[in-house]
Amino acid sequence: MQLDTLVVKFQNKDEKAFEELYNMYRESMHGVIYNIVRDHDIAEELMQDVFIKAWNKADTYSAQKGRFFTWILNIARNTAIDKTRSKSFKNSSKNLNAEYFVDILPTHESLDDSTNAIGIAKFVTKLAENCKKVIELLYFKGYTQKEASEELDMPIGTIKTRNRNCISELRQMVLE
Repeated sequence: MQLDTLVVKFQNKDEKAFEELYNMYRESMHGVIYNIVRDHDIAEELMQDVFIKAWNKADTYSAQKGRFFTWILNIARNTAIDKTRSKSFKNSSKNLNAEYFVDILPTHESLDDSTNAIGIAKFVTKLAENCKKVIELLYFKGYTQKEASEELDMPIGTIKTRNRNCISELRQMVLE
């Protein structure tokens, strides 16, 4: 079935379309979420939440604004970031060994297979080093722009500009 048709059926609350989209995107969404929360059980739970949110907000998706995959990816990313900022997540993280936080994503090689299922890793590796750093922090590690600014010791305006320019560059690569 064509993706456009599938998405329209999904928006019209067709359960079979939901199931097909879930099967198409679950690995990719799980990978993105896992790279932010670093816990498979939490990632699994959040991935299911993402699809429920998408189901409930399906009418807000517009093909004119972007691809369905990008729309649901943003829901996944935001859900994972919200979880890491929650009090319960922070409390559960207090007792973790410091090694848990070391090398979460130091290089593109550490992207796991489920994250790479979205196919973006090969494009990110082609970006300039300054773009890689910004993209890794903002999209793979779940940093806010303010946190990325502090981590990279750059003004927040520079982070915002690089983010916009780097995403634009990635978009061009993907569409070529």
